[in-house]
Amino acid sequence: MIALHKRSRPRGLANRVAGAPGLDRADSDRDAGDPPEIHADWEAELSRLERAQIRFIRATLRRGLADRTIRVLQRTVGQWWIRVATARLSQVHGLDRVPPWDPAGSVILVANHRSFFDLYVTTAELVARGLPHRILFPVRSTFFYDHPLGPFVNGLMSFFAMYPPIFRERKRAALNLASLDEVAALLRRGGFFVGLHPEGTRKKDDDPYSFLPAQSGVGRIIRKAGVPVIPVFVNGLGNDLAGQVRGGLAGTGRPVHIVFGAPIDFGGLARAPASPRTYRQIAEKCLDAIGQLGQEEKSLR
Repeated sequence: MIALHKRSRPRGLANRVAGAPGLDRADSDRDAGDPPEIHADWEAELSRLERAQIRFIRATLRRGLADRTIRVLQRTVGQWWIRVATARLSQVHGLDRVPPWDPAGSVILVANHRSFFDLYVTTAELVARGLPHRILFPVRSTFFYDHPLGPFVNGLMSFFAMYPPIFRERKRAALNLASLDEVAALLRRGGFFVGLHPEGTRKKDDDPYSFLPAQSGVGRIIRKAGVPVIPVFVNGLGNDLAGQVRGGLAGTGRPVHIVFGAPIDFGGLARAPASPRTYRQIAEKCLDAIGQLGQEEKSLR
């Protein structure tokens, strides 16, 4: 599904740090080219709306004016309104652990998942501190890809950061694997920042310091991308957008605690054979790192 071509491997701290997982041997000298057309064999699995939005966003991922424009909008308007709505509530720690940005490289952020806005708020903090990359958040296809208003919300709220879609239906499992591999290929191309939730879905109980089981899809992206992975723990965000914004603007909302960690050292997992077991272990390693940051956040409070 992903057209690949050879090129020299990008250099810099944001592409390879100690402990970052290596690439599969078959992928080690390849990089993602411009996103291709949707594979003809899978077109029948997509609705007309899904197909149209996927084609549109893929077109913007090609190097050119659309890509440059979206990158600027994500780093300006896209982060400005989030910062305005949360700056009075946010207490941020650990930014000194985040390595310097390499515009030619790529970065993955892994976060716990209790709110719809976890990745938005944590990423806005990084953008405010110079993050130069195109931002992508793989997202459940529900609403954003299967509702007529989905593309407009995706465009207005995130400037099409919510890509690619992940489908719930088992019959679309092949599409999901293709989406994960497309994300990994874009990361290898360089210039991308991808936010991921190792839990896969929101945890809705009252304990922010425990997590749902790790999902292997996150490990698959990390293993195939071979770029640094930064963990973050966030606590205090709700799921009511209007209420969150009102409380943030007034300074009366619940404090939002954010703790960033250093890039995760995956140790021997970086050299383990690519397999579902390896992918799950990588995702579990991410949750372990996030959990340690959660305990740090508890002590800071």
